[in-house]
Amino acid sequence: MAAQFGRRLRRGATSGAIVAAAVAALAASQGPGAIPPPTDNLSGDTAIGAGDATTPHGGGDAGGSATGDSPYYTDLPPLNPPKVPGVAPTAPQVPIVTGPAAAGIPATVLAAYQRAEAAIRASDPSCNLPWQLLAGIGKVESGQASGGRVDGNGTTLTPILGPALDGNGFALIQDTDDGAFDGDTTHDRALGPMQFIPSTWAAWGQDANGDGKKDPQNVYDAALAAGMYLCAGDRNLAIKADLDKAILSYNRSTEYLTTVLNWFEYYGRGAHTVPDGAGQLPVDRSDRPAPGRSPVPVSPSSPTAPSPRPSQDRPSPKPSDPATTPPPKPAEPTKPPTADPSRPDVGTPVEVPPTLRVARLKAGTATLTAVTGSAFAQAASVTAVDASGRPVAGVSVRFALPATTDARFPAGATTVTVVSDARGVAEAPALRAGEKAASFTIRATVPGRSSLPAAELKATVEVRKADALTRVGDTALTAETGARYADVTVEARLAGALAQGVTVTAVITDSSASDAQSADGPSFGKDAAGNPIRTKVLKTDAQGRLVVAGLVAGQKAGDYVLLLTAPGGGTAKVALEVTAPAPTSPTDPTEKPTTDPAPTPSTSPSTSPSTSPSATASPTASASPSA
Repeated sequence: MAAQFGRRLRRGATSGAIVAAAVAALAASQGPGAIPPPTDNLSGDTAIGAGDATTPHGGGDAGGSATGDSPYYTDLPPLNPPKVPGVAPTAPQVPIVTGPAAAGIPATVLAAYQRAEAAIRASDPSCNLPWQLLAGIGKVESGQASGGRVDGNGTTLTPILGPALDGNGFALIQDTDDGAFDGDTTHDRALGPMQFIPSTWAAWGQDANGDGKKDPQNVYDAALAAGMYLCAGDRNLAIKADLDKAILSYNRSTEYLTTVLNWFEYYGRGAHTVPDGAGQLPVDRSDRPAPGRSPVPVSPSSPTAPSPRPSQDRPSPKPSDPATTPPPKPAEPTKPPTADPSRPDVGTPVEVPPTLRVARLKAGTATLTAVTGSAFAQAASVTAVDASGRPVAGVSVRFALPATTDARFPAGATTVTVVSDARGVAEAPALRAGEKAASFTIRATVPGRSSLPAAELKATVEVRKADALTRVGDTALTAETGARYADVTVEARLAGALAQGVTVTAVITDSSASDAQSADGPSFGKDAAGNPIRTKVLKTDAQGRLVVAGLVAGQKAGDYVLLLTAPGGGTAKVALEVTAPAPTSPTDPTEKPTTDPAPTPSTSPSTSPSTSPSATASPTASASPSA
């Protein structure tokens, strides 16, 4: 009967009631936080290559499959449950104990699953993700990181890579990471202990061990990413339908679903730690089945096989085997307090990553103001606190400026990410105002936690001010119509100090009592259309001075005023006089008649008489007939 029950589990996985009850009993809580949910194909087995042309919303190029439907291990657990004595499903034994080899999980790998469960429990209690589900997927995907061949930081000793997804027996997924993760610049490959394809990892990758990297080959990072992926879309894994959907979103095969569920239930009945590198390695894989090999360590056709295995692998807890059980039994109760495995953190309370512990960002109280072109006197800051209001250190906080401001962080950055200190305070680097005077809002968020409300900090950029404008020099400014005035130099001060960068408006008015632009007075030249310019905006230099140059008198004589005003109340009024040209007409006519006519008659008559007589001498001479 037990064998028949085991076979039934292998074919159809666990019944809905059994799995739902198992998940509820093993329930932890978690949530996908800031990551968008994937688009799942939940219709059962999918033909190789189907849907590869459509990019899903949740990251990944295989229609919502985290692994790109890569090959997986098909080995199934033994028919007999582990029944490890004294082991609660949610708290495997701290000491490394003997037991069924299939129930042994390498210490670091198990710690990663437990940490992921605790982290997700802290962020979303509605998902109910048990670490045993991660263990089931990790077993099927990589044989628990190749039997736990990882270093002390949880990174695989050698990269775990699936075959190239080139469409030859697998899905066709062209390269998406330029070989950065998988070393393949032609096609993608599934990577790491949880076998994410690069595009899925790009969307879901996590830094669970706090080393500043999101490494798919690190079991801590990969386990947390897998948990968040499984919980996407507001799934409640205590509900059988959601559990199935979650597993199928990892690999779209009903055989895969059945295999994972079998391991999930197996680990739920008991598991124990084994040293890293000593985990049992799977044999059969979906892309290279071995027909002649038994898919499980214990053949269901051999009724005598289950009985010797417990005596070979671990001391039997059954009272029916007195020969072997008495020696180890007295020692077992003392093992938890006395035995210290190589991984002391296994079985200890799992520390939830700071990013998932933070419940709120409290905006700082500093007044963020600056004048144009200068640094803000106060820094933007927030305090990360947990649900109890206690500060959380080590939280990454991202400060972002809106597009409406030209204020910038160092190096012209519009976003910066800093880490909260021991007081939970995250302080942005110095912010510098631009030339645009306006109020804006800085938003502080926790990357990867989009469901966490942003903290908003109000900031204001004000114009530079001057409360006094004084003309340098007192020479009267007079010009004939159309002539140019001498330059005018003005000095700006604020509270007695020279004020640089102050914007000053210069307007030509008709009188000192008016601030309206004149229609006939002097101008600053003409615009492109030939119209006089009588209003101009200037700015004081580093010495607080500005020069009004290019003033030209108009065509109408009279008295006008150059009115200068600055933010802050500073004003100056400079008198401008336009005079008519000097009257030269009355004097010229009197001089010209005495000069011009005189030479004309004096030349003409003097020449005529001197010539004429000589010319008329001939008649006189020709009067010789009288002679």
